Parts: sequence; structure tokens; C-alpha cells
Amino acid sequence: MPRITEQELKRQLESGQLSTLYVLAGEEKYIVRRAARQLIDRAAGDAFPEFNRNELDGSCPIDRLADAAEALPFMAEHKCVAVQDLDFLERDGTEADKLYELLGNLPGSTTLVIWFPTWAPGKKYAAKWSAFLKKAESWGQVLLCPRRTQEELGRLLAAAAKKVGCAFPANSRRRLVEYAGQDLARLLGETEKLCAYALGTGQAEITTGMVEKLVPKSTEITVFLMVDALTAGNFQRAYGLLEELFRQQEKPTSILAALSSAYVDMYRVQAALDSGLPASAPMGYADYKGKSFRLERAQRSGRKLGGPALCQCLSLLLEADLALKGSRLQERVVLDGLIAQLLLATTQGADR
Repeated sequence: MPRITEQELKRQLESGQLSTLYVLAGEEKYIVRRAARQLIDRAAGDAFPEFNRNELDGSCPIDRLADAAEALPFMAEHKCVAVQDLDFLERDGTEADKLYELLGNLPGSTTLVIWFPTWAPGKKYAAKWSAFLKKAESWGQVLLCPRRTQEELGRLLAAAAKKVGCAFPANSRRRLVEYAGQDLARLLGETEKLCAYALGTGQAEITTGMVEKLVPKSTEITVFLMVDALTAGNFQRAYGLLEELFRQQEKPTSILAALSSAYVDMYRVQAALDSGLPASAPMGYADYKGKSFRLERAQRSGRKLGGPALCQCLSLLLEADLALKGSRLQERVVLDGLIAQLLLATTQGADR
């Protein structure tokens, strides 16, 4: 069977024509959780949930999972067995064989839901994961929930605000995504908070000022804003954002890591453009899946810098990294000095 979409799963839930097996996974964990809960509720029904709804944790033995799945429903036509973050890829071949035997012979009275609300395979298990999905597709339904694009997130946030009588203009939504990241659960939570504030103050529209005031910025986002200030030559804002990170008690090594990542993004984009390739070219060889906004930001921030200036900045970042890890200088002194040197390198690069 082909992989299904969220719309297809919705149709199946509405019709009640459910498969015996569902695998739900993907980067957008909020959608994975929501879809799994809807599916479990629909498949288990209301009759004797203590018998017809079995929810197991990911470390359960496959034999126990098989016992639950193969047992007949109690005074009902159907039952549901769900297992969250099943860690079968980390087990030996015997357990995997048992799992595949079970998946290929599920009784028609059972719907088995294997869902992954927190776990992701990573490179270590990529091949095994692909093989598992291929087998699961031949026996049941597979739903993968990717990260939403900026446009999709905007529509979802606007719809969520509209439900409570609040307007959420595009520029305010973009600012929220910029500050809070692309995790849908967090974005919806922040939207709810912004709506409550707007309506509580007698306003029906979420402004960028409200987002600026109420939405906390992650270390990565604050560093991105600091890089914007650095490449614009705005030393006051750059130091102000560094001060903000220290007030939040962020580790200097974490600040430097995020700062280095932003400059590496700019270098990759610049190298692509110098080679006659589009700014999106690094997506073909580096881990930017669901993070294309980083390359867009890198292109925008690095516009005033050339390759030599970026190389100098990367050298400065390396020196700061060595200083943090191997010298007796205070960490604050190292980062203060780094900001000054990056500003100087930016100014010199702009003058060329």
C-alpha cells in the first residue's frame, strides 16, 4: 500500500474503515501525537476500554505486544493496541523477526498503532528504518508527518487565532516563527498566549510589538539576530543581544556553537553563489532538511560579506573556541573580544 496523507487518514477515521496496522512518524511531532490519539480513540471504541484499548511503552517485549494484538476483543467487534516509540531497531535480529511475523499476520479484529512522538531514527538506523517502513507499507498504512513550510505554518496559526476571534497578520506570524522556531506545538502555544494578551487588552489583532514583548527567543534565534546585527555593523545591538544571552545564563560554548553554525551557513551559501549555484545548493550535501530558512537568512545576512571576510570570521571563531576550551581567560572576555573582532572583519569586508 502507498504511504497515506493526513487527509487520507482523516477519511479513514470518518468512514471507520481502518487497517490492521498503522505506523505514524515524522519530524512534526505535534501532528504525529494528534493523529495517533485520534486513531487510537477511533479504533478502540467505547466498549470496555480496559480490555479493548492496550497502550504499551516502547521497551515492551515483542512477545507481550503479540499477545495483546492477537487477543480477541472483549464484547466488541474491534480493539486497538498502541505502542509508543517502539525501540525494536536497537534489539537483536530475533526480536525484529518476531515483530515482522506479527505485523504480517495481524488479526482483522485488531488495529495496531506504532507511533513515534519523540524518537527519530537518525543516520545510525537509517537503512533499518527504511526497510521497516517498506515492510509496514506492504501490510498496512504509513503516515509520515514532515515539518510544515513557512506558508503552511502561517495558515495554521492564522486559523488558530481566528477560532478565538483574533486576527494574526502575516508580518506578526513571520516574526513569531522567527523567534519561536518551526515546532508546531510551541507555535500554537505561543499563539494562544498572544491571543489571550491581545483580547485581554481590548485588541483584536496580534501585532509585531506583542510578539517582540511576549515571545521568548531561543539561543539559536537570539544568535541569528546577533549575526544580523554584526553583518549590518550594528555593534550596539550585537552587544545587547550578547548581554541578553548572558542574562539568560546560556553557556558560552552553546553561544559560540550557534554563532559558528550561522557563519558556516553564510560560507556555504557564498561558496554556492561563487560557483554559479543557487543559495539553496547546500541542502544537497548538508543537513538542512526542514531548515531552508537558515540558508535564506544566511544569504540575507552574508550579502555584505565576501569570501575572504567570511574566511577570516571562521578563523576568529576557531580561535575563540580554542580560547574557551584551553585558556584561562574569562569566558565573557573571550566572547566580548570575539564580537569586536567579527565587527571589524565585517567592516573591512564591506570596504573591499
